Amino acid sequence: MSLLIISLDVTIVNVALPAMADDLDAPVSGLQWIIDAYLLVLASLLVLAGSTGDRIGRRRVFQAGLALFTIGSLLCSLATSLEALIAFRTIQAVGGSMLNPVAMSIITNTFTEPRERARAIGVWGAVTGFSMALGPLAGGVLVHSFGWQSIFWINVPVGIVGFLLAWRFIPESRAEHPRRLDPVGQLLVFTLLAALTFGIIEGPSEGWSSPVILGCFALAAAALAALLWWEPRREEPLIELRFFRSAPFSGATLVAICAFASLGGFLFLNTLYLQDVRGLSALHAGLYTLPMAVMTIVASPLSGRLVGTRGTRLPLRIAGTAMALGVLPMILAGPTTPAWQLFAGYLLFGLGFGMVNTPITNTAVSGMPRARAGVAAAIASTSRQVGSALGVAVIGAVVASGSTPADPAGWWILAALGAAVLAIGHVTTGAWARTTTTRADLDRVPA
Repeated sequence: MSLLIISLDVTIVNVALPAMADDLDAPVSGLQWIIDAYLLVLASLLVLAGSTGDRIGRRRVFQAGLALFTIGSLLCSLATSLEALIAFRTIQAVGGSMLNPVAMSIITNTFTEPRERARAIGVWGAVTGFSMALGPLAGGVLVHSFGWQSIFWINVPVGIVGFLLAWRFIPESRAEHPRRLDPVGQLLVFTLLAALTFGIIEGPSEGWSSPVILGCFALAAAALAALLWWEPRREEPLIELRFFRSAPFSGATLVAICAFASLGGFLFLNTLYLQDVRGLSALHAGLYTLPMAVMTIVASPLSGRLVGTRGTRLPLRIAGTAMALGVLPMILAGPTTPAWQLFAGYLLFGLGFGMVNTPITNTAVSGMPRARAGVAAAIASTSRQVGSALGVAVIGAVVASGSTPADPAGWWILAALGAAVLAIGHVTTGAWARTTTTRADLDRVPA
């Protein structure tokens, strides 16, 4: 249930953006920040939340996250200005960061047999894929019937029920060797993501060569360099850089960034296209994306079965191919494009996205010591949110630079991301890649 509301919240906001723009007088960059303020904080804190759950108790952190996310959702529904809404979205994100990695850690420590774990992760992927694909449809119905504030109301009762169910059914668990906090690493991660995202979003308005934007990119590069220098020198770092010696783990991270950048950019651009170019209402825009939601629901559990029986390579090949092909009808789309052409693209993209979630997560946690399940899952979740944030930032920057949602430039970027999923998935899932997992010394646990 927690996965449902967190994943739903990532995409349900998209269809409400035009209504928010009208009500709050928000420019394109403001719409980007409504989404990316949430994703940025979420991505920055996921690893910290995963290690905190390993340390003080996964159920305790999980329930605290549900409570904070529910309070943030209620505040968002009461926002009367763009600035207030963005601020309340960050509160939501702090709570949301405590849910995904802790939930995956609970699954990993409950299902220890590889095939059972792959199936459990398949269910997790199905819930995640279903809720993210359902977001635009649910958002369209709610915005049309009750206004944009209602997309946040739905989280309140679900959060309360989820809190009570967690208290009743989830056993407390923690890692045998919990790690110390790494405040310097945490600050560097946030600085890197914040500076990079700000530079991309504000670049069109400030000017790409302005001192502010160049300073943001320089700060992001410096934070990355400092992070790569600092983390290996920590006995218990925030980010286990040695995990990335494993080609499958590194590949899963890159696939997650590319796939979710494609999804985030696709939903952002598609919402503007349907409502601003074709003139559809929020309800009809949501209904248009129903084929994508249905195909994601169908493909997600199928992906789990394929991973359990055939491994991760085949689902990733299908995912990358379908996501790239699904964007092609949108490249040719205009104000009067037949609906069937759009539906064909939505079906293919939904198939690809439904296939990609389970192999990402399964690769991230398989081969990792159970004591580090929370951290490994958190890195995978962070990659997803970073990808979504960058997708919205980049595609929004293309639109803000003078392009329209019907222009092909943004859609070509999304097609390239689908092709990247295919290529990376192929290279990092072979026999050579599996040998790098053995060499990565992943079982070492600090004393």
